[in-house]
Amino acid sequence: MDADELIESIIRALMFIAGILGNNWLAITSLPKRRSDIRTNEILLVNLAVSNLITNCLVDAPDTMADFAGRWFLGATFCGIFRFSADLSETSSLFTTLFICAFWHQKLVGSLKRGGAPVQLENLRLVGCLLAGSWTLSTVFSIPHFFFVSLEGTNGSHEDCVDVFPDALSSQIYDIFFLVLANALPVAGIMVASVQIVVTLLQNQKRIRSRSSDPAKGAIKENHPERSVSSVSVPDHCKDLKGPSSPAHSGKTGHKADSGVEAQANPSRPSQMPSKQSTSAHSQVRAAKSVVAVATVVLICWVTHLLLRISNNIQTSSLMMELASYIGASYTCIIPYIFLHGLKKLSCCRKS
Repeated sequence: MDADELIESIIRALMFIAGILGNNWLAITSLPKRRSDIRTNEILLVNLAVSNLITNCLVDAPDTMADFAGRWFLGATFCGIFRFSADLSETSSLFTTLFICAFWHQKLVGSLKRGGAPVQLENLRLVGCLLAGSWTLSTVFSIPHFFFVSLEGTNGSHEDCVDVFPDALSSQIYDIFFLVLANALPVAGIMVASVQIVVTLLQNQKRIRSRSSDPAKGAIKENHPERSVSSVSVPDHCKDLKGPSSPAHSGKTGHKADSGVEAQANPSRPSQMPSKQSTSAHSQVRAAKSVVAVATVVLICWVTHLLLRISNNIQTSSLMMELASYIGASYTCIIPYIFLHGLKKLSCCRKS
């Protein structure tokens, strides 16, 4: 093995290890403890981790072993499994990322613009149907790779696992439909959703800055409850000045006074709800930023992947397909750590 091939094999092995650790970590930390705790975000993250683990275990691992061995030694049967798993996992991962971006866009619009309005993708049945449809579409596009594969020998005993369609026309038709429906459409959806998320975050940031730059409005809102309390208590004082109060009346006024003193002594009670809402909004914004980061990685990787696949259709090149394979592997080993950081799960212990 040459020095360049050894370096490439080591890099591929490190990417494989990082992908295995990150996706297992993401899947374990996203699993709900109870059935009642199942949420859309956790389902999507687990599905994304499973899709990436298929790539790590059935694509990256055999490819890494073949790189170290210098040839494909796993047989023609596993060659079909290898090609089938590659497109299955990549397509499912792309569609899952699209659903995650769409969910967090709806979540931000519902919480920041409409005051916590319900989100359509929080319906678990709808999410289950979408995921089932994405897996079905991924399987349909991956089935041809299971049958139209072959081991081609380049020199001597060196063999590579490659796709071999009956003719060039069928190969081009398949590539066009696959690239448009299973790659271009979800990538375009991810781009649109991520741009809308960024716009929503910028609008929310601008709104926060405008409020902080005009503290007079906030002071008026804070002083408004005190004015309302004093306006209600004035007629009671007038009644007390006009004549003697009865025991019942004095008891009521005493109760009101005690409740007013108690409200002044415990000013933190009415502020507990806004603090919880602000914490929830902050966590949603943090998660949305991680989604934007993942979408950026997806767009960089898969736009490059699309260009390489299109270039390979025009002029066949093993180097382009090798680069496309490395881009797919880098995607699966980067995004789980971005999600773990954004959702504050990048720790060894799960918080209850």
